Amino acid sequence: MSEILTISGLTKRFGGLTAVNAASFSLTKGEIVGLLGPNGSGKTTVLNMISGHLAPSGGTITLNGNTISGLAPNRIALKGVARTFQLVRGLPSLTVAENVIAALAFGRRKLWGDEARSEALARLAEVGLAQRADQSAQELTYIDQKRMELARALAAEPELLLLDEWLAGLNPTELRTGIDLIQGLADRGITILLVEHVMDAIRALCGRCVVMNAGRKIADGPTAETLTDPEVVKAYLGDDHA
Repeated sequence: MSEILTISGLTKRFGGLTAVNAASFSLTKGEIVGLLGPNGSGKTTVLNMISGHLAPSGGTITLNGNTISGLAPNRIALKGVARTFQLVRGLPSLTVAENVIAALAFGRRKLWGDEARSEALARLAEVGLAQRADQSAQELTYIDQKRMELARALAAEPELLLLDEWLAGLNPTELRTGIDLIQGLADRGITILLVEHVMDAIRALCGRCVVMNAGRKIADGPTAETLTDPEVVKAYLGDDHA
């Protein structure tokens, strides 16, 4: 399989702090890869650089062989990268459908009017929200807010989807639904990089994991092996458990 995303020597400094230190890894098309590590390890900073919300201090990011590091978020989105955020960023004054229509209006095809609404309903159906299309976004439950955010991300027609703790805070039934939803997207050929702390989801979804600690990549390999790697166990649990 061909590589869709290649990260080489990626570095981000904030003043004297190095948040990401020369990280390198790649994703092949259709993979679901977990990006793991304790809080403060640099995971979200990596997502922010891939999606253009932060400019790297060093290194390169390529998508389908084209350099995207340092481009503005809207330009990266138009090249096929979409993401969700730890805090759901909906537009509460709009309906659920209007939230997705807003994403379509600024997306790859710049859809408006009836065509945009039809497309929005299709994206909402994909995430199980079609019946709530005309409700106010602020009336949604937590899981449905997350579904709406995912529908907005899918409206960008991504080849690469970055999920930042999208499964956090869900009850066991919602988690199962969320896992099935993400697997279904991968089955359609969307490549997914998943920052997540819910290990049941990582084991269910990710064939491979990249693990970071203190800004460095410390492991990259099959999920079962990676989660039992002594350095990974030490990073998560401390010296006493290694």
